[in-house]
Amino acid sequence: MRKRNVAIIGSGNIGTDLMIKILRHSEHLKMAVMVGIDPESDGLARARRMGVATTHEGVGGLMQMAEFADIDFVFDATSAGAHVKNDAALREAKPGIRVIDLTPAAIGPYCVPVVNLESNLQQGNVNMVTCGGQATIPMVAAVSRVAKVHYAEIIASIASKSAGPGTRANIDEFTETTSLAIEQVGGAAKGKAIIILNPAEPPLMMRDTVYVLSEAASQDEIEASVNEMAAAVQAYVPGYRLKQQVQFEVIPDDKPVNLPGVGRFSGLKTAIYIEVEGAAHYLPAYAGNLDIMTSAALKTAEKMAQAMNAAAGDKA
Repeated sequence: MRKRNVAIIGSGNIGTDLMIKILRHSEHLKMAVMVGIDPESDGLARARRMGVATTHEGVGGLMQMAEFADIDFVFDATSAGAHVKNDAALREAKPGIRVIDLTPAAIGPYCVPVVNLESNLQQGNVNMVTCGGQATIPMVAAVSRVAKVHYAEIIASIASKSAGPGTRANIDEFTETTSLAIEQVGGAAKGKAIIILNPAEPPLMMRDTVYVLSEAASQDEIEASVNEMAAAVQAYVPGYRLKQQVQFEVIPDDKPVNLPGVGRFSGLKTAIYIEVEGAAHYLPAYAGNLDIMTSAALKTAEKMAQAMNAAAGDKA
């Protein structure tokens, strides 16, 4: 099948890790251009060493390059504010281009590959939510397909060293975007997201906690659904795993709890504990937050490229 040319905007931690993944593992994408704004950045230097064309003049520089004419996909790994401008510029210059948004800007629909990728294959811009969203929304969706979910809360804890300038600039957007995606993709009536940048030394692995309050349902069915979903995520994020058995607590009708925005609740509380170990393509293995985000983006673009090739009848 034909390989589709891609450019990455953002030569920081996320963009550099994604570049390495494409160069080493992609069957349907060809790394064409790495875009940054700092000519001395490590990401641009690595790209040049790996034979990738570069520009340090941002999206404007990309659009002036000869390679831009053949670009099918652009991954944006900058910031939410920058992405709004980047997407507008790209779409004006090349209306049919596909943009994979790794910022919390959320111009396009939220995309979590194991949950809703198939319904988003034709979108011009898809949003990869956040690292915490990619790790936890599949678990909320796993419960949601068994029982009605009234409330879901996620806590994402990542090593401070794995959070670059873009991540730190987007903390507010992280919580808002992830909370909305918990509802729109995960299926919860109400969602809440919390992120913790853990400064511990040595750095700790990414850990995620998911609390789901749902109507009463079979605990065996929910646990089976969670395990099945975890295996589906592991297919493209090998370091993704449940840290322990799913925990349950029955909240009886005569002892309901009060939930902000939800009201009095009785039913089933499900607690899911996740660890994400990175593939160490760029940062060490503790940076699972980096790995799950770039792996999800790569999975999304690969499936889109396959669909594009199938529609065009491309075999070479």
